[in-house]
Amino acid sequence: MFIDEVEIWLMAGSGGAGALTFRTEKHVPRGGPDGGDGGRGGSVIFEVDPNLSTLLDFRPGKKYRAERGENGLGKRQFGKHGPDLVLKVPPGTQIRDAETKELLSDLAHVPQRETLVQGGRGGRGNVHFVTSVHQTPKFAEKGEPGEERRVKLELKLLADVGLLGYPNVGKSTLLAAVSAARPKIADYPFTTLVPNLGVVRAADHHHFVMADIPGLIENASEGAGLGIQFLRHLERTRLLVHMLDVSGLSGRDPLEDFAIINRELAAFSEDLAGLPQVVVFSRVDVLADRTGLVALREHFEALGLEVFPISSVTSEGVRDLILHVWTRLQALPKDLPKLSGVVHITTNSRDDEDPRRFTIARNEEEVLVVSGKGLERAVAMTDMGNEYAVRRLQRQLERWGVFAKLKAAGAQEGDSVRIRTAEFDYVDEDAWGLEEAGEDDEDDDAV
Repeated sequence: MFIDEVEIWLMAGSGGAGALTFRTEKHVPRGGPDGGDGGRGGSVIFEVDPNLSTLLDFRPGKKYRAERGENGLGKRQFGKHGPDLVLKVPPGTQIRDAETKELLSDLAHVPQRETLVQGGRGGRGNVHFVTSVHQTPKFAEKGEPGEERRVKLELKLLADVGLLGYPNVGKSTLLAAVSAARPKIADYPFTTLVPNLGVVRAADHHHFVMADIPGLIENASEGAGLGIQFLRHLERTRLLVHMLDVSGLSGRDPLEDFAIINRELAAFSEDLAGLPQVVVFSRVDVLADRTGLVALREHFEALGLEVFPISSVTSEGVRDLILHVWTRLQALPKDLPKLSGVVHITTNSRDDEDPRRFTIARNEEEVLVVSGKGLERAVAMTDMGNEYAVRRLQRQLERWGVFAKLKAAGAQEGDSVRIRTAEFDYVDEDAWGLEEAGEDDEDDDAV
């Protein structure tokens, strides 16, 4: 089975929680805090595997989850990091955000690894929060939740040459004749239901990859036939071999077929329509009189196109075609910047991590939503069930200017304020009771 599109969920592992512990050894009075840090959660990584050619291993809608980090322990023992989850995909796989359709990564090269969702940081144990005035911190950080994302995997076959033309013009027969590929061949339209790849040897140590793309008919770019499903696989090619049935057995007009297929290419992609083409007259072995091919050949040569009459059954003209294709490929760039390459996920800069960089906006429910990468992380890693941890968070929010900006944004007494998943009622900042002697943390700004 050939699968070239699938939507899945990616879930990185959350970080382990920091430990809230104190030394209790015999003969060690006032041992102090010794809570270790939690381990980092595992990330989800995609890796190119040249032995794969389909996305069959991925189940639509499945959640692929990396393991979380282990919690920290006493005696300053750090929790174990969660192992990364490595998912292997065939070369030519593109990964897009399922909602925004943004291209996140283009996995076209071997070897190539891309991290799609990052594991959460491990929480810090209480040993990190000791200060000269606060020597017994009774709180530790929770682990940061791992990132989640719904993505769509799209496979675009990596081939040098694409065979195109109406169904049943001899594409599969040619591929079988020049490579070890064994596509299904029969005398009826839509025999080929999936793309087929074959490695074609042009000479000793010289070869190229040819793809047979099925289902191209009129209105393929709008979904007719199988064309809309497989046209994307032609985008990776550098040269198109356009096959026309000149035997007369199908009753079709080669000129009309050529014009229709090229219109469909242009409707699907301007880049695809701009790829160089070679015209092939297929099934010339059944013609008793070939004089009619002269005018047809002159027509295409006037358009600047090379023409090759062939018979895949008798091998007539096939070798000349293969050598010409190999020669043309040597003059064409191997990478088309608009169609292939690596698109790395944008990583957060230090400015993005700064908790002082945040925005405030009212949503449709009239809730004041405070958004900012560093600020949201601090809230997510705060143990809301620990009053000491909550007091520290309140002091941090005041120091980062959250309360002042809420007031400037028009926050009224009793308004709901949401930071990530935490929601609280707004009160005047003077009523928070933040100035408690002996409770100031020197590292409040560290996130």
